[in-house]
Order: sequence, then structure tokens, then C-alpha cells
Amino acid sequence: MGAAGSWALGRLGLPAPRLPAQPRPAWLGVAALALAAVALGSVAWRRSRRRRRRRRQQVGTVAQLWIYPVKSCKGVPVSAAECTALGLRSGHLRDRFWLVIKEDGHMVTARQEPRLVLVSITCEDDRLILSAPGMDQLVLPSKLPFSNTVHDCRLFGLDIKGRDCGDEAAQWFTDFLKSEAFRVVQFEKDMKGRPSREILPPFVQNYQVAYPDCSPVMVLSEASLADLNTRLEKKVKMDHFRPNIVVTGCKAFEEDTWDELLIGSVEMKKILSCPRCIMTTVDPDTGVIDRKEPLETLKSYRLCDPSEKQIYKSSPLFGIYYSVEKIGSLKVGDPVYQMV
Repeated sequence: MGAAGSWALGRLGLPAPRLPAQPRPAWLGVAALALAAVALGSVAWRRSRRRRRRRRQQVGTVAQLWIYPVKSCKGVPVSAAECTALGLRSGHLRDRFWLVIKEDGHMVTARQEPRLVLVSITCEDDRLILSAPGMDQLVLPSKLPFSNTVHDCRLFGLDIKGRDCGDEAAQWFTDFLKSEAFRVVQFEKDMKGRPSREILPPFVQNYQVAYPDCSPVMVLSEASLADLNTRLEKKVKMDHFRPNIVVTGCKAFEEDTWDELLIGSVEMKKILSCPRCIMTTVDPDTGVIDRKEPLETLKSYRLCDPSEKQIYKSSPLFGIYYSVEKIGSLKVGDPVYQMV
């Protein structure tokens, strides 16, 4: 992993881990005849194991689907979506395909500008309509003129492109946030995403993302949120955690154990747990950052196993990141199957 990737992990609370040395294979030195016997005897077992791995076990049901078109702005609930390699899509809505940046190209999120969470989004025909308190609506076309500038943007120390959405959009966010000058960019499907090998530890799957922090899809259960709220004086909502897929019908934190999932025609594979940061302390209704809750409570009981401390360090875990192994479609009400 390069210096940029290590820096990105630090921003996410994930230090670049050292991969453990591979153990010496136990079968080294076994006699050739014995090896042949074992190999022949295990053929049927391996085939059976492959079949068993594809067996489905229902672990829940899709309760909600969310797309967050502009990073750190409000999500849009949808009843059905396509799941592409880059995340959920519904019509012209794409998950985190738009990004607010500083004039030097560095990303801006609610970590720095918490009032971004007050920007709501609807989609009409091929246009995104943005609304915010005290502001006239902003209309963003889903397809930008090819003549618009393509910026070199910077997310967690990594480079990625984005096409400028124009002066009106830039002025709108500048007027709303009232801190400095901003631009807005859009990711286009022919642009190169940020490769997973530069974002996360090298043992994760090989995939790309546009402007999400780490992965194309994040899953969280209603039961996990309910469990957290039993420990909080002031209850929090699912909006604090910004999952794409909300699952009902399972126990709290059961999603921690799901490796491969089948939802609708979509197959996903677990990458790692979602390490939480101060973003969770931004109130989605007021745009005020608390910097304490629910993060402090999560730290009291959702830290990683000591064996994984090299990966997650002191970040509490809440939700699961997934890569998309097979693209397809899914909808609210779909069974969630674990492949066992």
C-alpha cells in the first residue's frame, strides 16, 4: 500500500495493517501415496462443500433502501434499485456521484461542514432538485455539458476526477454554507473510481468506488439501531448512520456474521465492518455537530475484538461494508439470504 493509501486509512481510523506471515502448509513432507489417497477421498467432499456454500439461509428482509446522491447531503428513500458495481442506482439517482469540493479540489463533508446534512434532494425527470433552509431550489442536470471543466479531486488523500456542475451550483453551496468558496462535481461512469487496494487493507476484494468513503454498499439492521437507542438518553435515527440497505427481522448485530449475501438478484460479499467517526454525531435534523454522541456510547460496547485492533484501532463498529459480486436489482420487502 502506498503513502496515499496509508494516509487514507488514517483518516478513516484504519491503520494500514501488516499481513500475517502465511503458515507453513501442514501437508508438506507427507508421502506421495498418502497425498493421493487424501486427494481422491476429498473430491466428493470439496464438491459437496461448494454446493453447501451456495445454500441460502434467510436472515432478514429489506426494510429500507437509501441512495445518497450528494456526499453528506440527505438520502433519498427508494422502493427499488439497481445495484451496480459502484452502488445503488434508481433512475438518474446514483449513490454518492456528486461531491462538494473546495476550490483546491479537496472534498467537503459534514465532518467539516455539518449543515450539508440539511440539503434534501428529489429527482424530477433527468434533474436533481436540491433544497435547503433559506435557499431557493437548485436544479442539477444528471448529464453535464462535455465542455464543463473536469477537476482533479482529493478524497482521503486519493485522487479522483469530477466534472464541474457550473457556477450556479457552486454559488448555491457557497451561499448556504457561508464559510468559503465551494464547487460541486459529478462523477461520470467512464471515469476511474478509487481502487479498493489504495483505500483499505490489501486483503479486501478488488473493486472501485466513486465518492463513498470505502465501499459501494453499506448494510445495517433495525435491531442494531434499536439496541443502541436503549443505551442513549437522546435517541438517534437511521439517518445518523447513512446505510444503503436497512434490514429487519434479525437480531441486533447479527449482520456482523453475514459474509456473502443474496438480495433480489444481487450478490454481495462482506469487506469489513464500518468504523464510525464524528460524522455520526451530526444531527440530521439540525445540522449541528455534537462530537460526542452516539459515538461515545458506541465506543463503550462496540469496539473490535483485540485480534482486529490492528485494523480498526479505537473506532467503534456499526454496520457492514459490502462489495458487489453480481450486479442486479433489489427492492424493499426482498428476503435477505446469507449464503452458507
